[in-house]
Amino acid sequence: MEPQSAIEALRAQIKRIESRSRPTTSVLPFGFAEIDSHLPGGGLALGALHEIAGGGHDAIDAAAAALFAAGIASRTKGKVLWCLRRADLFAPALAQAGLTPDRVLYVEAEDEKTVLSCFEEGLRHRGLGAVIAEIARLSMTASRRLQLAAEESGSIGIALRRWRRQTEIASFGQPTAAVTRWRVSVLPSLPLPVPGVGRARWLVELIRCRAGETAEFVLEACDAQGRVALSSYLADGSGAAEGWPSSRSSRATR
Repeated sequence: MEPQSAIEALRAQIKRIESRSRPTTSVLPFGFAEIDSHLPGGGLALGALHEIAGGGHDAIDAAAAALFAAGIASRTKGKVLWCLRRADLFAPALAQAGLTPDRVLYVEAEDEKTVLSCFEEGLRHRGLGAVIAEIARLSMTASRRLQLAAEESGSIGIALRRWRRQTEIASFGQPTAAVTRWRVSVLPSLPLPVPGVGRARWLVELIRCRAGETAEFVLEACDAQGRVALSSYLADGSGAAEGWPSSRSSRATR
């Protein structure tokens, strides 16, 4: 056998071995082709690690990121474990995003190392629908451990990035083993025909997607079932003239 043919045969054999050992991946669709078409399998991978952060460095964008994560978790089956260091979550807001208090188990840890330990233990538990952990830093080694734990249990893991110091923000750009990475920023609500405040809107950026495309979307915030919606202002293309397409894709990444 020629050397090149032998290498190709060996690669094929390794690929077959890896595919046998890897669990079948299920997905959690968003329910819109505009979003799901950018994700391998047509939805957010279950049994995988994902990262979400606020687009800015203030509490408003951080809250939007938390609600986006809550909406995703609410659409899984089973209890949701939320690991945190600061007990500043507002349960009624989570409930409005579909994550009712009877489904959430909170673990408050004293330091980030303990949060990561609880995160990993939660992902190894096979009875949870989702595990969310508020962390500032996520190394490649830690993210690989979390990804493997999620693959074993089939639970979805969400690393919700929160920062206390400016120096911690730069770590969000570092490579990790997370399957997707999202950034959520607050946009002004659409005006209503009557006095009042319209449904919250977000700019949701898919800034990393393994074997998929990066993209950005203008969405209405999660409803009581945890579902986002394409902005009604933009779904018909009426906002394109003002520079706000409902979705926009970018280059493919791995």
